[in-house]
Formats: sequence, structure tokens, C-alpha cells
Amino acid sequence: MNALSADLYTLLPELILAIGAMALLIVGAIRGDGSAKLISYLAVAVIAASAYFSFVGPDAKAFHGAFVVDSFVRFIKAAILWSSAACVLMAQRFFQDEQKLRFELPVLMLLATCGMSLMVSAQSFIALYMGLELQSLALYVLAAIDRDNLRSTEAGLKYFVLGSLSSGMTLYGISLIYGFSGSMDFVTVAHVVKGAGASTGLVFGLVFLIAGLAFKISAVPFHMWTPDVYEGAPTPITAYFASSAKIAAFALLVRAVLTPFPDALHQWRQIVIFLSVLSMALGAVAAIGQTNIKRLMAYSSIGHMGYALLGLAAGTPLGVRGMLFYLVFYAVTNLGVFACIQAMRRNGKPVEGIYDLAGLARTNPQLAFAFAAMMLSLSGLPPLAGILAKAYIFLAAIQAHLYALAIFGVLTSVVAAYYYLRIVKVMYFDEPAPAFDRDIGWATALVATVGTAFSILFVINAGTLIAAADHAAKVFFR
Repeated sequence: MNALSADLYTLLPELILAIGAMALLIVGAIRGDGSAKLISYLAVAVIAASAYFSFVGPDAKAFHGAFVVDSFVRFIKAAILWSSAACVLMAQRFFQDEQKLRFELPVLMLLATCGMSLMVSAQSFIALYMGLELQSLALYVLAAIDRDNLRSTEAGLKYFVLGSLSSGMTLYGISLIYGFSGSMDFVTVAHVVKGAGASTGLVFGLVFLIAGLAFKISAVPFHMWTPDVYEGAPTPITAYFASSAKIAAFALLVRAVLTPFPDALHQWRQIVIFLSVLSMALGAVAAIGQTNIKRLMAYSSIGHMGYALLGLAAGTPLGVRGMLFYLVFYAVTNLGVFACIQAMRRNGKPVEGIYDLAGLARTNPQLAFAFAAMMLSLSGLPPLAGILAKAYIFLAAIQAHLYALAIFGVLTSVVAAYYYLRIVKVMYFDEPAPAFDRDIGWATALVATVGTAFSILFVINAGTLIAAADHAAKVFFR
């Protein structure tokens, strides 16, 4: 096998996604929107094929080290691809109910997923930016895919304008890093930093790089797009933003910090702590007054990114393991929550008010139970999955002697529990609102069931996921 063939084989999962997207686009262009349901199922099959080839090959590098496949990449891809498949199926049902199902939707989601896969495999700043832009361009369109809806169009425009700003900041940071290190390769930059230290120019580049990537994970103060986009975008697209897109962007941030700058821990840790503290604080307080469930989940997302950043701030194997574990918990639980939100329909029309859930325990006890289990898990109450995820994060912060940060995280978690418990109170103790439609579709029901089962049963046997996260974290500490 020559070098080019070996490189292409290493990138086979991404090639499957890209070629599959183009093939499905041709099918859709020929057959029209009537083929949208078939294309959605074929898109899931393409994602499954990509997932298979992501795990059968050995660790490898491609294109002179620009892309890498290792245990960290496999761990993150597993979460991204599963989340993407779930969102494609949820989107198919949502737009079918709205009678707006278009064949372009699953194609765009495949392209975004391809960009995410390239992002997490990036081992150079050129590869990083290429994957980031492929993902972002598809997400801009997805946010505004419901073009007949004013809120969706507004969400897409806001995300595009602010996303373009963040891309510019990222690119400027990369240019500074290249100018002061002389290389785009992560490993070479790491050697420069280790030998000569982090110069002022490199630190400035690192600040711009982290700021641009912080936008993608909606960390404060780069969060301003999140509530409007979460509320305005169609529910399954919001779920996609909250799961696959967040995991990929966070993994990219981890790779872009830990691989080229392990010897600049003191410099970038201060930035990450700043982002973490502000995100935890805003996520705990801003959601309290929300009456729209999707806006509430937007602020919840900001808070949870703050907790995950604690693991990165620790800069230790335990911190990265806890962060990876936290990302999987967050993605699976959020997908379940958004599946429940998608089930909030009356007379065929979606509703999003928190008080539309009033008395749900009496009109639809199964949905109320699923909602309650995942809300309590997100709040971190034992014995649900959330308590384990937060425990690992806080223990990592304590091990790294970030005592004040760990205490602040616990306090904000207690404050945030209020708005999660308020939803449970509305569902179980308020007078019933009119009942929701019962037919929610098998895909939505399946995603909600998986999220609920994960929240309740995960603590019984968490060892497999913890071991996988530990193996993935060791990539950065060899």
C-alpha cells in the first residue's frame, strides 16, 4: 500500500460521509422532496458505515501528520456519530409532521458530521480550520432550514454573523501562532514552546484561538448567540447543536490546547478558568427566569460547558477523563430532553412554554417520568448519572489544587438545581394543561427512552465508559 492509499484509508470514515452526502444529494435532486424520508434512512446507514470503519483500523496518521486516528478520536467520534444519527431520525419525524420535509436536511447533517469528524482528527492548524469551516457552513444553513419561519431565519442569520466573527478570531490566532512558531503542525509547535517557552506573540495567538473556539461551545462571554439560536432553530436541529456540535467543538478545543501547548499550561489555564467561572455563573442564574423550555436549555448548556471546562482547566489525565465522561453524559441526556421537547405538540402544532407542561404527570405519565428523570440527572442529584459526571469533574479540580473553582462549581450546581426542579414541580403538582398529542414517532420515543435509561441505570455499570474515557485521555499524557 503506497502512502496516498494509506492516507485515504485512514480518512475512510470521513470519505464515506462526504461521498455518501454527495450521492444522496444527487438522488434528492433527481427524485425531489418525495425522497426525503428514504434519504434520511440512507443517511443513518452512511453514518453507521462511517462508525464501523472508525473502529476497525489501527492508530494512524495521514497527510504528513495533519490528521490522526487514536483512542481519543475514536471515543469522540462514537459520541458524535451516535448523536448525529439520532438527530437525523428526529428531524425526519419533526419536518414530516410540519409537512416541510426536504431532502437537503439529512445531506447537510452528513456534511456537518463529516466536518466534525475531520475536526477531532486534526493534528495541524490547517486541518483544524478546514474541518471547523466545513462543519460551520452546514450548521449556518441548518439553523435557518425552516425558511418559512421568521424565528428560524433570524436564528440562522445571528449564528452566521457571529460565527463568521469567531472564525475570523480563530484564523487570526492561528496566523499569530504560525508567525511566532514557524509551523502549523501541533507537534512542532509543542517542541518550539518546550524549547523556547511561550513568547508573548504565541500567547496572544493562543488567546484568539481559544476565544474563537469558545464561541463554538457557547462559553461566556461568547455565548450571545445561544439562546436565540436554540429557541429559533427547529427542535431536532437545536438537539444537533446541543449534542454533536458541542462535543466536536469541545474535543477540538482540547486537542488544540493540550497537544501543541502542554508546556504553556500556566498561560492557557487562566483563560480556561475565566471562561469556566463565567459560564457556570451565567448558566446557573440566567435560566431561572426563562419561560421557554428551549431558551432554558440554552442557558443550561452554557452552564454545563462551564463544568466541562473545569476538567480542561485541571490539565491532568483525571481532568480530561472526567471531561470526556461529562461530554457523553451531557450529549445523551440532552438528546433525550430534546426528544421530550419534540413530543410537546398539541393539535399537530409544537409548543415550547414551560407551563405547557403543567400536570403532565396526569395527562402523559410516561413522558413526565422521562422528562423528570433527565432534568434531575442534569441537576446532579443522586443516584442519577449526573452526580457521577459532576463528581469526576470536581475531583479533578481538587486534585489540581483548584479548590476555589471546585467549590464555586458546587455552589452554582446547587443554584441551577432550582430551575430543573421547577420543571418537575410544574409537571407533577400544577393543574393539568391540555394534553399533548400521543403520536410522537418511534425515533423520538427511542431517543427519549435511551436518555431516560442512561440517566437512571448508568450508575449501576459505569465502568466501561469510564475505562474508555481514561484510555482516550492518556493520549495527551504519554
